[in-house]
Amino acid sequence: MSITAERRTALVSDYATGKDDTGSPEVQVALLSERIGNLTEHLKIHAKDFHSRRGLLMLVGRRRRLLDYLKKKNQGRYEALIGRLNLRR
Repeated sequence: MSITAERRTALVSDYATGKDDTGSPEVQVALLSERIGNLTEHLKIHAKDFHSRRGLLMLVGRRRRLLDYLKKKNQGRYEALIGRLNLRR
């Protein structure tokens, strides 16, 4: 259910804005989106796992807050990111 180290470094390198960037909103949203996708697949199999469902809702809320922050700070970066991640809104 968690992200492997190789997948995590691949996501960080793909979405980083600089050379040693690991904390930008783009990287954080990409990592959260990967975790959300994994949890969504888990919940398709285990429909009654309500503890994981709560964790999923918390991750979605955190991603939403980061996207709102990015939209407020830089509209262009926000639109580019949601386009790359195929997110609605």
